[in-house]
Amino acid sequence: MDILFVLGCAALAGYVDAIVGGGGLILVPALFSTYPTAPAATLLGNNKSVSLWGTLFASWNYSRHIDLPWKKLFMAALCAACCSFLGAWSLSLVSSEFLKKALPFVLTGVLVYTLTSKHLGSVHEPRFKGSTELLVLMVVASVVGFYDGFFGPGTGSFFIFIFVRLLRYDFLHASGAAKVLNSASNAAALSLFVYDHQIWWAITIPMAVLNILGSLLGTKMAVQHGSGFVRWIFIFVVSCLILKTARDAYLIS
Repeated sequence: MDILFVLGCAALAGYVDAIVGGGGLILVPALFSTYPTAPAATLLGNNKSVSLWGTLFASWNYSRHIDLPWKKLFMAALCAACCSFLGAWSLSLVSSEFLKKALPFVLTGVLVYTLTSKHLGSVHEPRFKGSTELLVLMVVASVVGFYDGFFGPGTGSFFIFIFVRLLRYDFLHASGAAKVLNSASNAAALSLFVYDHQIWWAITIPMAVLNILGSLLGTKMAVQHGSGFVRWIFIFVVSCLILKTARDAYLIS
């Protein structure tokens, strides 16, 4: 029964993550509750191993339906991967406790801004062109990629919000671009877990298959229903992130 439970959670996580990110909200607690005696690094590594495949297939599925600046995103993805690896390495040198305490307030600011800006992300009108857009994408990928390796929660949601607010993408294009960069940062962080032999391949492979199926369904729903649908899923996921991060930071000693 345990394996059936985590397989179902992997599929649901892939569905949610493909639309707006936040799949870890579902899969990480499921892994920790199912395998309470396992090392935390092993469970987090398994989550990364599963979610990487979902984000990769979501990126592919988005590419079939919407136009994205692929050459620029490829360069930005390299930045995200390198900085995610650097962030994961930095975690051994510096405590992330300050981010844990600040994150609920940062996410609340994101939620309030999104709710009060009713037309935010409804129209795809990229602010930058050419080399300027490339530079901005690389900077965003580097900063958020480092955060993903160093701490992690809400990475996909941060990518989407910044793309919508700063680059003036609509929510659909922002979600597609976020999946590409999130795939790169996931791959870099996963490499450390693989190096440390933290992955349970017999479990993560079937979970990855279900995660991929969930992600394909999630991207299909996002493309069919458009930016308005993605916006409301984004609001819901960020609200859940606020509750979870506040609980982790202030209620759990």
